[in-house]
Amino acid sequence: MATVTPDAPPADAPVQQAPVRRTAVRKRLVPYWLLLPGILWLLVFFAAPLVYQASTSVQTGSLEEGFKVTWHLQTYGDALSEYYPQFLRSVLYAATATVLCLLLGYPLAYLIAFRAGRWRNLLMVLVIAPFFTSFLIRTLAWKTILSDGGPVVGALGSLHVLDVTGYLGITAGQRVLATPLAVVCGLTYNFLPFMILPLYTSLERIDGRLHEAAGDLYARPVTTFRKVTFPLSMPGVVAGTLLTFIPASGDYINAELLGSTDQKMIGNVIQSQFLRVLDYPTAAALSFILMAAILAMVTVYLRKSGTEDLV
Repeated sequence: MATVTPDAPPADAPVQQAPVRRTAVRKRLVPYWLLLPGILWLLVFFAAPLVYQASTSVQTGSLEEGFKVTWHLQTYGDALSEYYPQFLRSVLYAATATVLCLLLGYPLAYLIAFRAGRWRNLLMVLVIAPFFTSFLIRTLAWKTILSDGGPVVGALGSLHVLDVTGYLGITAGQRVLATPLAVVCGLTYNFLPFMILPLYTSLERIDGRLHEAAGDLYARPVTTFRKVTFPLSMPGVVAGTLLTFIPASGDYINAELLGSTDQKMIGNVIQSQFLRVLDYPTAAALSFILMAAILAMVTVYLRKSGTEDLV
């Protein structure tokens, strides 16, 4: 009796695995296609200008004769030796403004996150409301507020606060404008929202039951804050301090409008070298020195704060 065997597929039958493989490859490539616009944006508007400025920093020449790449690295040493006071002043002003923003912003962020209740949205709108006004206009407003004949100077003078600040060297006589105090006040005001928003986001994520558990264990409010709230809000503290310190160290508008020649920051020097002196190599070298200094300080800060995963 003859056995019946199933028909074998012809030798030239199409393989069905190829379309499946193509679909899998396309799925794997989808995230990269989505990243492509952002990568192109960074290459065109960040990487390319960075490379151009790097080449500019090692050029020599003049605006009339033109600049040529001669790999003159001495520009970095000359720029640092000549303008190191502005570098130190920028770091000092930015660090002071960052600390003030943290001291002012943390209580407000804590209030909004845990005590605001139905007023939370209104308070958040008030925090971001300054962003609806130009940075320049806000700084000019502070110039009016701190004017010599204004109520702020009059109140500080009557309370003899200016005598103390003058002794400390942060004001001059009976005036606040054109002093370090005015510049720091401007930096603190303009960058305060950058501190509050990350702090609020971090505090708002803390489970309130942790506070209740600390209270059940007879922890005082101060102990609860020190052992529970503040450690859990450290990501917001780190993010807020970085978002405040980095732009503040390169700012030049506050020092330009609220300070004098004795309060010029490195941002003012770079702006002057680019637009007035037209010494492009020195300006580019100063920019790279500032960027490298900030990157080094931020890296050390992140490691010391126990957030190495953010580096």
